[in-house]
Amino acid sequence: MTDGVLDLQRHTHRRLNILTGDWVLVSPHRTNRPWQGQIEQRPADAVPSFDPECYMCPGNRRASGARNPAYTGTFVFPNDFAALQPDAPPHRMSIDDLFVAAGEPGICRVVCFSPRHDLTLSRMAVEEIRRVIDVCVEQSRELGRHEEIQYVQIFENRGAMMGASNPHPHGQIWDRLGRDLLGDYLALEQRQSARVICRNAHFAALVPFWAVWPFETMVISTRQLGAIDELSTEERASLADVLKRLTTRYDNLFQSPFPYSMGLHVQPADGELHPEWRLHAHFYPPLLRSASIRKFMVGYELLATPQRDITPERAAERLRGSSERHYSE
Repeated sequence: MTDGVLDLQRHTHRRLNILTGDWVLVSPHRTNRPWQGQIEQRPADAVPSFDPECYMCPGNRRASGARNPAYTGTFVFPNDFAALQPDAPPHRMSIDDLFVAAGEPGICRVVCFSPRHDLTLSRMAVEEIRRVIDVCVEQSRELGRHEEIQYVQIFENRGAMMGASNPHPHGQIWDRLGRDLLGDYLALEQRQSARVICRNAHFAALVPFWAVWPFETMVISTRQLGAIDELSTEERASLADVLKRLTTRYDNLFQSPFPYSMGLHVQPADGELHPEWRLHAHFYPPLLRSASIRKFMVGYELLATPQRDITPERAAERLRGSSERHYSE
């Protein structure tokens, strides 16, 4: 029997994602359950700075047969096995409004962060991350000028656990032909501070109130802007700073390279004004209790609603407690 007062750190409850309208079930008491399930192989700490068998390292031949130049900075090339094709006809088909399909033309590019095979964002200097951001800005501007391009998606899958087909640190860029809600949300998060991990003058990293994945985070711009090409010189440096600090905390959490999928959410590239939009990024990491125990989305979560054990507040507390000096140093 309870006293009728909901304790978010003790009682089972649901939380609403105000951005999507979806709910997540939170079960704080389940953090104490014993684990006899699947154990993942820990990623290797020792990675060479150059791998002669890597398709992305400088000077190596890719799977398509093309040879990479001897690049010394950030390198961009067309994805050799792209999920979108620029020549796909943009036609729509429908049979009795039950079988509906539409062509989806687009462009996919790969961004190698560095010529170093072993240099992830968490191991890069802030100035090096800033150069990656500059390249993403250039790519976003270039692709957004195409009349048929309606959206530019920048993302990174880090680690084999997240489906990355190549260990060389890289991201990808795909193009697909009212109220500042996040601004209000960020203001409330900063007043409460319980889920804020780190921040600087222009960005805040936090665990969303409605987070589904155990250590899911968002990076939100403190200024209302819609796309990365609107970032000032100072804001680009601040974004590099907060990405470095957050990814280092991730690696330090379990003293191991931390897998995740990360993506920037930008406004549509349709030439219209979007005063309701605020630039932000999402990190979706799968790890649950250690570097070898991951979160699974199965059963109830596939059929009903997502569920989490560790509360967002506790996850933020653990990430705040992680050092910003990388454990490998």
